Amino acid sequence: MLKKIVFSVFLLCMSLPAFSQAQITMFKEPPFEFYKVSSGDSFWFIAQRYGLDYKQLMALNPNVDPLNMHVGEIIRLKASAGSPSTFQDQVVQLVNQERAKNGLGPLTHRADLRNVAQKKAEDMINSNYFSHTSPNYGSPFDMMKTFGIAYTSAGENIAKGQTTPQQVMNSWMNSSGHRANILNRNYNAIGVGFYHGAWVQMFIQTR
Repeated sequence: MLKKIVFSVFLLCMSLPAFSQAQITMFKEPPFEFYKVSSGDSFWFIAQRYGLDYKQLMALNPNVDPLNMHVGEIIRLKASAGSPSTFQDQVVQLVNQERAKNGLGPLTHRADLRNVAQKKAEDMINSNYFSHTSPNYGSPFDMMKTFGIAYTSAGENIAKGQTTPQQVMNSWMNSSGHRANILNRNYNAIGVGFYHGAWVQMFIQTR
């Protein structure tokens, strides 16, 4: 079975250059910052359409599996000057903007906590569930401890289906429980995960 999968991927990669420019509607530059993936899309095809380097396009979307792009998934076509490059960083920026509006200090986006949140987002998709309790990792508090995250208090926000950081933040801020986590004055660190439409925020108060 493995040999068949590897062989089919090889054929896909080798067949890409067979597309002629006449078969692709060309644009001189991306007319917008984000793009919604359609059936049959690949990084190579999108890059050819908009005159981009497909390797740079992949670098702009590190959480998108080039061999498993989902229809309806939102990818970035170009980086905005001065803006965070990933959806996770954009969520953190939006969180800190909301906290600043309410006279609260910013949260630090910790790499270790981000890693745990990312694993939770991937787990929700790969194990097909939507819950604070993972069938593989248990509660978010159990999960943090498993990965060596120390805290005095912690919380988690999850969401599924939103396509942009602003959209998911709007959903969270319009929910009293999620909003309370975002504006909790005791938290001083955050980790954000995003994977194929699953969003996770993990908050902690460090010791």
